[in-house]
Amino acid sequence: MNKSELIDAVAKKTNMTKKQAEAAINATLDAIGDALAAKKPEKVVLVGFGTFETKKRAARKGRNPSTKEVISIPASKAPVFKAGKGLKDKVNKK
Repeated sequence: MNKSELIDAVAKKTNMTKKQAEAAINATLDAIGDALAAKKPEKVVLVGFGTFETKKRAARKGRNPSTKEVISIPASKAPVFKAGKGLKDKVNKK
């Protein structure tokens, strides 16, 4: 499912127009992104669905696959998602 298909599904389930559903989805995604990108990142917990958070990645050495040259990869933050019990159960049809 891509974003436009998600917008269609939300519009049908909520009796919203597609424009309203798109605005709601965009606002939700922006709010999650803003929380994770803040100076002091926040966890975004959606009970029954899952948790979005950031994890720190340490600086490390890597290798350019085409030249085999050793390169330095700087430290960074990566967004991660951990599925909640409700989502896992739904996927596994329990």
